[in-house]
Amino acid sequence: MEEFGTLPLTPDRWDDFETLFGPSGACYGCWCTHFRIPTAERKLMDGDAKKQFMKSRVMAGPAPGVLGYIGKRPVAWVQVGARSELPKWNSLNTVSRPLDSADADDPAVWAISCFFMNARDRGNGYSHRMLSAAVEFARSSGARIVEGCPIERTKQSKSVGLYVGSVRIFEAAGFSEVAKRKDGRPLMRLDL
Repeated sequence: MEEFGTLPLTPDRWDDFETLFGPSGACYGCWCTHFRIPTAERKLMDGDAKKQFMKSRVMAGPAPGVLGYIGKRPVAWVQVGARSELPKWNSLNTVSRPLDSADADDPAVWAISCFFMNARDRGNGYSHRMLSAAVEFARSSGARIVEGCPIERTKQSKSVGLYVGSVRIFEAAGFSEVAKRKDGRPLMRLDL
């Protein structure tokens, strides 16, 4: 059995990201731009424009997240980086908004905002490993705080709604709830 491993999404790994997300860009053609681009602007973009936006971001560096692999096959993704890169995550109208408005611009306050896995690879515990890799990536990149805004429960264990992660995996990784602006969606934090 091939081992599971993780690597940052650097320009030389763009093809792996593209392979993982498939021709439609995963999650209804999002290409993991949901929190990166304001809603009004994102709604005007087609899948190719979102893909090009994300490719440009990856090529510009630093890595916007971590890829998970089984052997050489990309199977998972977690977006992790400074809150300042995620305008929608910081919006005053969202459950993920920062506790302190200064956190939105603080380069040492990071967010773990999205997870994606191949359908055939879900349910194997990779979310735990991806979250652990995201925390280590944040720590090694100088973050002092990392936050997530996961979902408490979904109707199906493999629901697309788990793109924000589950409370269960964040709790297992040592995150604590710091705010709850909506039932089922706590803001969780880990001090590094």
